[in-house]
Amino acid sequence: MNKKYRYSFWKVCFWVTLINVVILGLMLTMVYFVKIPQQSWNPRTFPLGRFLLRGAVSLVFQCIFDYYALNHYYRVMAKKGGWPSYLLVTLVLLGATFVYYFVNDITLTGPEKLSQTTISMRLFAYCFSALFQIGIPLAIAAVTRQLDEKKWQGENQKVLEQRTSRLEKEKMQADYLFLKAQINPHFLHNTLNFLYARSLPYSTELSEGILTLSEIMRYSLDKEEDADGKVLLTKEIEHMNNIIKIQQLRFGNALQVVFTIQGRPEGLRILPFVLITIVENAFKHGELKDPEHPVTLDLCIDDTAARAPGPGKKLRFHCVNKKKTGPKELSTGIGLENTRKRLELAYGENYSLYIKDQREAYTAALSINL
Repeated sequence: MNKKYRYSFWKVCFWVTLINVVILGLMLTMVYFVKIPQQSWNPRTFPLGRFLLRGAVSLVFQCIFDYYALNHYYRVMAKKGGWPSYLLVTLVLLGATFVYYFVNDITLTGPEKLSQTTISMRLFAYCFSALFQIGIPLAIAAVTRQLDEKKWQGENQKVLEQRTSRLEKEKMQADYLFLKAQINPHFLHNTLNFLYARSLPYSTELSEGILTLSEIMRYSLDKEEDADGKVLLTKEIEHMNNIIKIQQLRFGNALQVVFTIQGRPEGLRILPFVLITIVENAFKHGELKDPEHPVTLDLCIDDTAARAPGPGKKLRFHCVNKKKTGPKELSTGIGLENTRKRLELAYGENYSLYIKDQREAYTAALSINL
């Protein structure tokens, strides 16, 4: 709940005033209609001014008291602070109640009335009134908290069901597209191996390109995913190197690409094709042949991950490229947008993807808690 307080002050004032008006009406009705033996009440001698003043002071106190009690008990229940928090709030409320009734007796009740009661009787009355004053807000706060929790659980369940349904639809669509694109991968892979073997006597560069392309296709079609859909980071790095290698073969090793790795990636797993999507975006839209502004790819695993690979490590990937001059390829941004959605589904709040699109340069910075 984003509100600072669960119960607004004016709503509390409204309900407290309404209840007091109803109680006062019932009391006046009883006094008027019910015959009490030896009743000494006389409208002419009744201290109306003191009665109204006492009622006004009592109403103001109840509004402030109930507002504080309701909101602070509700907050303690929401935070599940335990009995020390309940005790602290209760002691504050008890102290306020005792002070109020003591001052009220001295200033408004009058000494002639106080002299008719003993200290023990007044203390008993204070305790009974305090328990009554505290018990009602505590009960209301507890009931409201239970109702709110049921409401939030229902809303969260509905959101979870909607998300699950959306994920199932997206998975079905992805499976369909994957099957549609997978045109007999083993046949294509075997064909590339055949072409590689036949090209060896004629061109080492050509055979190397065919072998690299075969490795790229094998990873794309037969990647080894775990139950969470993740692959070894070392395999993803190998795939990135193959992509860079095939691009270098296309352009006669003239591309200016600097790929650095810090830390130990062994044993870590990552969502497949996340890093390569960023790299392919740089190859597609970047100026690749400028020695002064090479495409820089920096992959960093934190020191803890370097000493002891395992879950909970942090990966940072930073890609910077100079933009092409002249005519540019049309970009829809679908690749990076889909990557962001996949990261959101797989890592939730444990990732960040920062894109900085400047006039002459493009930067992508990815951080993941693996």
